[in-house]
Amino acid sequence: MATPATVRRGVVHGKTIELDEETGLSDGHKVNVLVQPIESGAQRLPSGEGLRRACGGWAEDAEELDAYLEWNRQQRKISRPEIAP
Repeated sequence: MATPATVRRGVVHGKTIELDEETGLSDGHKVNVLVQPIESGAQRLPSGEGLRRACGGWAEDAEELDAYLEWNRQQRKISRPEIAP
């Protein structure tokens, strides 16, 4: 049976969407549908480029990044229970 977050691809034919694979749901089962077109001409980024772009916001402010990461480590220590020997 399909889970609530199952994603399927398909093709639109008027008011009907023909899915590429079975959903596992019974005929007549009501569902919500979010339609997102698949861009046929969309370019894929080279491997790792998305991460480089996402982290690029810190590129000019390494000191602030270091301060944030240290603050984050300290916050994790506060809520962490002591480990018994």
